[in-house]
Amino acid sequence: MNTTVLGPDGEARCRWCAAAPEFLDYHDTEWGFPVGDDLRLFEKLCLEGFQSGLSWRTILAKRENFRSAFHGFDFNRVARYTERDVDRLMKDQGIVRHRGKIEAVINNARRAQELVKRHGSLAAYFWDFEPDADQLSKPQAASQSAQSAALSKELKKQGWQFVGPTTVYAFMQAMGLINDHAEGCVTRLKVADARKAFRHPGR
Repeated sequence: MNTTVLGPDGEARCRWCAAAPEFLDYHDTEWGFPVGDDLRLFEKLCLEGFQSGLSWRTILAKRENFRSAFHGFDFNRVARYTERDVDRLMKDQGIVRHRGKIEAVINNARRAQELVKRHGSLAAYFWDFEPDADQLSKPQAASQSAQSAALSKELKKQGWQFVGPTTVYAFMQAMGLINDHAEGCVTRLKVADARKAFRHPGR
């Protein structure tokens, strides 16, 4: 099966980015590029949790609403949310109104604070699970990995919620812990260069 499709500029890209108009920019400028910012990492892990059972297109379309509703996913602020905030969010038509997932974000914000106290930053912790090149499967051939399973297990042990191995793998793909762009995709080379220039957090 061909894993690439020609984009509007005639360059080959991952086939999935042609599934919706808004995917192209996300694919070209975000997906797979390495991220070392704690708030962006926390946001993405939360949004992947919200995606559970839904499509990424649904979440991406609502992403700005999510950012507004959760104060930019500033986990230090979200950690102080109360039941009143849960009620507010359950009434917000701009996001996915799922009480369990909303409460998980608040819980995970508190767990993120604890993790930062132990490891210095979320980035330093998450990037320790970056796989070696010889541990990678063929691009987009897996929905989870040994590393995503290990990170999922450790996060659950610390009390995080909605962080199953498939959710964590999607997080690792998006945040650049692996370069899962298809072979031949024009963005794969750009991500490879960005990963080479990326300074590993905590080192």
